[in-house]
Amino acid sequence: MRVGVIGGGLMGSGIAEVCARSGVDVTVVEVDPDRCSVSRAAIERSLDRGVRGGHVSEEDRGAALERLAFTTSLDDVSGSDAAIEAIIEDEDAKREMFQRLDALLPDAQFLASNTSSVPIMKLGAGTSQPHKVIGLHFFNPVPVLPLVEIVHSIMTADETAARAREFAEQTLGKQCIDSQDRAGFVVNALLIPYLLSAIRMYESGFASREDIDRGMVLGCAHPMGPLALSDLIGLDTLLAVSESLYEEFRDPASVAPALLNRMVEAGLLGRKAGRGFYEYSR
Repeated sequence: MRVGVIGGGLMGSGIAEVCARSGVDVTVVEVDPDRCSVSRAAIERSLDRGVRGGHVSEEDRGAALERLAFTTSLDDVSGSDAAIEAIIEDEDAKREMFQRLDALLPDAQFLASNTSSVPIMKLGAGTSQPHKVIGLHFFNPVPVLPLVEIVHSIMTADETAARAREFAEQTLGKQCIDSQDRAGFVVNALLIPYLLSAIRMYESGFASREDIDRGMVLGCAHPMGPLALSDLIGLDTLLAVSESLYEEFRDPASVAPALLNRMVEAGLLGRKAGRGFYEYSR
């Protein structure tokens, strides 16, 4: 099977790695050669960690890298069996991308988006085959977390959903849950208000960032505290999802705190930027 992964950032590189490790030939599309190099280097580092941890053999590492191709031309995904979009969390950019993928891949089994917040119906509406457009929402880090949300729009065909599920479960070895095409889907609709509440608590001076995070790790057995998790997700992504949730449901719990807006404006986006609620070596 051959799959095009559009966008080689944090999520796209993880999706590409999981596909390549599962025997899928992958073409990763990025905006320029430098970004292609960054994406490939990220996958190599992840595979190296897998080798050191004993989860990936040297042979499998080499085979996975051979299945990966990087390009700046979207035309290079022509002929792929499916495409997974993982570009910037911007509705207009995603809609335009799906229109281009629609023209390039008329025979694709499915055209999927890894979006956290944009309705799948809106992405499919601009294509000639909305029945083939579906959400496949992976979770970071993709090589580690087993979950994929399968998001059906009102136009998604049952056959498309079945093929996407088979790909995620049988080919990639993931576990899937189904979600309606509503803002936040299942996981983020529950998670985002919790993260925003933690930011509001920190913003108000109620508790330190360390104590907020330690409280949830030690008191609720969460593997990571909410502020550290926000940094891992990316504060720009967190803001985009919160805005999408509020637009759809008008729930005050989904209103982004002023601190989150200011941090995003300042470029303090979390781990990927080297600084968010905490500082990180890059």
